[in-house]
Amino acid sequence: MSANAAIATAAISVPTKDRRHDGLLVSGYVVAIVLITALAIYGFSYYTLASAGRPFSPKHAMLKPSGAIGLKLGFLGFGMFLVIFLYPLRKRWKWLSQQGISRHWLDFHVLLGLAAPFVIAFHASFKFGGFAGIAFWIMLAVSLSGIIGRYLYSQIPRSLNAAELSMKELQEVQARLAQQLQDQKLLPQADLQSLMRLPSPERVKKLPIAVALVYMVVLDVARCFRIAKLRRRTLLFTEKLQALGGLLPTRHPDLERAISHAREEAALAKRVLFLSRSQQVFHLWHVIHKPFSYSFAVLALIHIVTVIMMGYF
Repeated sequence: MSANAAIATAAISVPTKDRRHDGLLVSGYVVAIVLITALAIYGFSYYTLASAGRPFSPKHAMLKPSGAIGLKLGFLGFGMFLVIFLYPLRKRWKWLSQQGISRHWLDFHVLLGLAAPFVIAFHASFKFGGFAGIAFWIMLAVSLSGIIGRYLYSQIPRSLNAAELSMKELQEVQARLAQQLQDQKLLPQADLQSLMRLPSPERVKKLPIAVALVYMVVLDVARCFRIAKLRRRTLLFTEKLQALGGLLPTRHPDLERAISHAREEAALAKRVLFLSRSQQVFHLWHVIHKPFSYSFAVLALIHIVTVIMMGYF
């Protein structure tokens, strides 16, 4: 698929699949946050008790790992992990790989990966011992590494079908964005040059992998403030206050359209510059993330089998 075809396809799919996906994703995060917050508020007086005092709490029968709520949380956590492992299986199961868009699957994979450790922590009533404790800490490491992996994935430009774009396709996209920026008259060229300021390719090649990863994050954060500076140049004082100094979008559609093109061009230029380093870190991340995931799955299964054999439910 050419870059232009990918862009055209994206323009068509945004009002349908992408918007529906974004709505479901936001709903999923809202449900997770509400559930975790409700459990924290309801169980605060119980979870803050020492182990010796918990059996005397009126909430013990509900919140202990084998309690009415605790056990359901265990089932929920187990179900979440079954869904989480569908994402790597999707790459090996042809029928599953044809369902939906890879990027959408990844978004929900990340959502469940972030929410599951909280659900399991509440299921265990924040007491981590034995196989279950080891599994929890490995799960937490998997979750944290997943955040890094999702960021790295976003740094490698892809088409809608998740295939990496070739350098020629990237150059076509950059040329289109550059033309759009040249056509706009709202943003001064001097300010745009500041937004596009990046280190030299020679410097990037010399950076250690860990430093390159941190550098990418720093540039993404710095871009937010540079975009805010672009907005402030064209806003009145009251509009600056309403936009929090330019950090929030304004009510000027032409300005926001130009800002959007500038942001997209700056982000793409940074991704192209760091493309080889991103790919290196991403491959290294796979080497670390997969063994942690599989070892967690084994320990979780041992825990579940042990609980069943001991007759806790």
